[in-house]
Amino acid sequence: MIAARAAGATIAVGVGLTVIYTALISSADAITKMFAASYAAPQLFALSGGIVALLAVLVNRAGPNPRGVATRCPRAMAIRSIATVLGAGAFFYAFRLLPFAEVFLFIAMIPLITALLSGPVLGEAVRPQAWGAVCLGMIGLLCLAPRGLGTFQLGHAVALAAVLLGTVSMMASRYIGLRDGNLLAQVFWPNLALAGVSALALPFVWAPMGLGDLGWAVLYAGLLFAARWVLVGALKALPAYVITPLMNLQFLWMVAIGAAVFGEVPGTALYLGAALVITAGAWLIYDQAFPNGAARKVVPAE
Repeated sequence: MIAARAAGATIAVGVGLTVIYTALISSADAITKMFAASYAAPQLFALSGGIVALLAVLVNRAGPNPRGVATRCPRAMAIRSIATVLGAGAFFYAFRLLPFAEVFLFIAMIPLITALLSGPVLGEAVRPQAWGAVCLGMIGLLCLAPRGLGTFQLGHAVALAAVLLGTVSMMASRYIGLRDGNLLAQVFWPNLALAGVSALALPFVWAPMGLGDLGWAVLYAGLLFAARWVLVGALKALPAYVITPLMNLQFLWMVAIGAAVFGEVPGTALYLGAALVITAGAWLIYDQAFPNGAARKVVPAE
């Protein structure tokens, strides 16, 4: 009885942390969209990237066993950092050009494409279900263009580029995670690169920023770091294959924030597309969790 209650409490904590994560990351995305209307990407990322990198160092030093921010995979970390910098910029402008909730469909495609590419890139077995899940997800994206591909706009192309860059970053992250358990290094280096590159671009794109907007930028950094930290706690409480489908709650947060903050009301096609992409993700995770009809625990790679 006691063991059952403890297990139930652990599950409740894991689910609760995942819900909090989706709220935090959606709020951070909302600030990104707000900034995109008035500023260039470097103005947000120079500050936020530096703050997140600094927080990673401080948390590492405050821990019981400080490990520093060194990595055993410098080349893979460099690839992850470059992809993170370019992907962050692409998503920034995707938020400027597309409705808030619409970007979710592209974000949700990253783990699907990553699963498909894990075979040729990481040498992992790719089950046929991965192809089916990606095809279903692509159908979901096509729901954004019910009158044909000719209706796709620049924002969709930018979002697709962001997805590809995000996939590269995730693949590199998984590669590193399989060889190096220093998780904070994966937070520190990409954000340091983001801050450094953005700082170099600042003289060319700087626009005067009031204290209010500066506060939003600091809040964005805090939300981003808190979201990643909460996700670590959720992964400790529940297997990754349980948490990943729950992350699709982000769509509901993005719809609610889009309506309340930006006055955006999604159409039926967006809901249909989101349902297909979410189903594709759940299918892929279910196949990973129960490949032969018997549950097996999946240890998160990062």
